[in-house]
Amino acid sequence: MQFGWYINDWANAAFSATVLTVFLGPYLTEVAKNAADASGDVHPLGLTIRAGSFFPYTVSFSVLISVAVMLLTGTVADRTGRHKELMCGFAYVGALATMGMFLLHGDRYLLGGALLVVANIAYAVSVALSYAYLPGLAAPDERDAVSSKGWAYGYAGGGLLLIANLALFQGHDALGLSSGTAVRICLASAGLWWALFTVVPMLRLPSRAGVVRERGAAAPDQPAAGSLRELGRTLKGMRKHPLTLLYLAAFLCYNDGIQTVVSQASLYGSEELGMEQTSLVIAVLMVQIVAIGGALLLGRIARRYGAKKTILGSLVGWVVTLALGYFMPAHQPAWFYALACMIGLVLGGSQALSRSLFSHLIPAGREAEYFSVYKVSDRGTSWMGPLVFGLAYQITGSYRSAIISLLIFFVIGFAVLVKVPVRRAIEAVGNPVPERL
Repeated sequence: MQFGWYINDWANAAFSATVLTVFLGPYLTEVAKNAADASGDVHPLGLTIRAGSFFPYTVSFSVLISVAVMLLTGTVADRTGRHKELMCGFAYVGALATMGMFLLHGDRYLLGGALLVVANIAYAVSVALSYAYLPGLAAPDERDAVSSKGWAYGYAGGGLLLIANLALFQGHDALGLSSGTAVRICLASAGLWWALFTVVPMLRLPSRAGVVRERGAAAPDQPAAGSLRELGRTLKGMRKHPLTLLYLAAFLCYNDGIQTVVSQASLYGSEELGMEQTSLVIAVLMVQIVAIGGALLLGRIARRYGAKKTILGSLVGWVVTLALGYFMPAHQPAWFYALACMIGLVLGGSQALSRSLFSHLIPAGREAEYFSVYKVSDRGTSWMGPLVFGLAYQITGSYRSAIISLLIFFVIGFAVLVKVPVRRAIEAVGNPVPERL
């Protein structure tokens, strides 16, 4: 069962790496610039925004919608026990939308924005439902290792596809393709990869993620018609676990910063640092490779020092990395590659350990609902960060100002996480406490 779960990360990581992190940001920005007026503005739905802000604003908009969809779908999954069917169904919706990005060219930025919204919502819901499997996959003391291994599989899968896409992009002239056509093929390949490998979790995972339900929760054979009422009860019931909410607040804050760095890194590299597309792909590939080792390394460190202390240490690493990125000289690929390695070192571990730590703070039987809330700011679905990033660029016209504005998310997230009494929080929801925290 664990293997099927690992391969699910392997499958959907293609969207995160190839689409969100590498190709779509710079390419969609270029398409938006083709449609811009003389002032460099585009006018989606009658709004006036800089063409350079269209991509981060679209990411932010997609997340605002995905919040409601994730919460409702998580409630339906826990009520009906059809976690796998919903997870794979949304995965295939996202994969089809991603494959549709092959049609993105010229000045069709609205098409690109619409496909991004659909794909990012589907990705968020699918991944949230996959997270709900973690409590049933491993004992409390094993979850850090299992979660870290899942992230390692994801980075390996995403990195393997990136290698193929890098070869395609570098050889597009020899293949008789324009650079734009090569990018469109790379985008579509992520959707195809996602669809093909989702077959494995469909065959290997059980329909239901959890087994034991919280007392008083709806039985799994009840129809989903009352899911809106159940959702209201879930949100109200979360107030019974204030320490879980405190941890969630810390995670939503610092991970919003992480995901914005990941999703806007290629845009920053291309527009501010003058990096070529090939350099961007190499840098992200380095992130993928280093993140495999980083996830496993921080998982080992957590065995000795506990997940909370290890996460706090990784946040310090993020602050240093972001500060170095602000002062990064333009047109210097070697420095950009070094920055990519630093990001990879802290990226996988901080996210894997955050996921496993949160799994201890969830009442039994509410896995999908709670992880749907958790997923609001996870793996490319943040909205506050892209909004701040886009506004900073809108006001200053500088991507350096935009990137340094994200420091606030890491500082606040660190300060809140320090105050979370993890052992008490686990005991409060009735779960066994692991030896190391």
